Amino acid sequence: MGRIFTSESVTEGHPDKICDQISDAILDAILEKDSKARVACETLITTGLVIIVGEVTTNCYIDVQKIARETIKEIGYNRVKYGFDGETCGILVSFDGQSEDIAQGVNTSLETREKKINEEDNGAGDQGMMFGYACNETEELMPLPITLAHRLTKRLAEVRKDRTIKYLRPDGKAQVSVEYDDSGNPICIKNIVVSTQHKDGITNEQIEKDIKKHVISAVVPKELLNEETVYFINPTGRFVIGGPQGDCGLTGRKIIVDTYGGYASHGGGAFSGKDPTKVDRSGAYMARYVAKNIVASGLADKCEIEIAYAIGVSKPVSILVNSQGTSKLSNEELKRIVENEFDLRPTAIINELDLRKPIYKQVAAYGHFGRTDLDVPWERTNKIEKLKKYL
Repeated sequence: MGRIFTSESVTEGHPDKICDQISDAILDAILEKDSKARVACETLITTGLVIIVGEVTTNCYIDVQKIARETIKEIGYNRVKYGFDGETCGILVSFDGQSEDIAQGVNTSLETREKKINEEDNGAGDQGMMFGYACNETEELMPLPITLAHRLTKRLAEVRKDRTIKYLRPDGKAQVSVEYDDSGNPICIKNIVVSTQHKDGITNEQIEKDIKKHVISAVVPKELLNEETVYFINPTGRFVIGGPQGDCGLTGRKIIVDTYGGYASHGGGAFSGKDPTKVDRSGAYMARYVAKNIVASGLADKCEIEIAYAIGVSKPVSILVNSQGTSKLSNEELKRIVENEFDLRPTAIINELDLRKPIYKQVAAYGHFGRTDLDVPWERTNKIEKLKKYL
């Protein structure tokens, strides 16, 4: 047996993902009116209650409660019998402005204050390290386990919303274990786990039959399945109580689902609810953009990039590139290419990827990366020709 790697995904009705979507819906609404707003919005959700807090500096007004209610209802929690209702739940909101101490470092970088640079140059909104990754396992240039897990949870939502499986409810999870050979190539799927909230009174036999037919068979390539593939479908035997009634949710608690499913490193910072001056978000998006273009150009089959920042400083304090032995170039040579071809200062990232737009709610569920269903700027491979010259 070769190496087995497992990744999970959750549906948009999972309580943590509800929170991510509310936080990003609020961010989008603010950016639509004030593209230079500073937003750090976090949401907590539990039975019958939503609490929204954070630091927001803006010149516009938005109806936070209305946005939260609309988001919850769009997800599918629109009836009391589902355990949560976006129309009647309580909502508490508490916002402060961004700290002036932080703002002064973001507004004007250390380099600008020391007269080392004359152009507009924002400092990083926080210290920290951000990682980006790409590999040629899939068309999306993403690891196979997280790609398949996202396909399963997205399909769960589709068959619920189009009523193919009428008894499904919004909460759900999927997990995929992929076996790799000694060269790191995927061989087959060892097991698939799907847990889905459902209407009371539905038998496990019915759920297993429908999930295999309408969800797994619809999105998982047949050549990856064999007689040894094991299926765990609602393995507890019952999943009626779900969503915020079954478990409280919190913004930023599914950061591994948001990125690479644990297949690559993660710096620890969450994305949702944060405007692009926060390098937790923009730095991670840029790192993915760089790594994806390196793999797409043929410079490496796998590429992981770490970018580290100091708060208030625009230039990264360190850059690390690791091709995991899949490039003819050394990691140091790849690092020099990155430094030559990509500007990793926060202002340059925001401009390069055009991040001051309301584009974030759409990626708050089913992953921020590998989204071939969306035209998000960090997934574009428009640097290929520039990078190919280094071959």
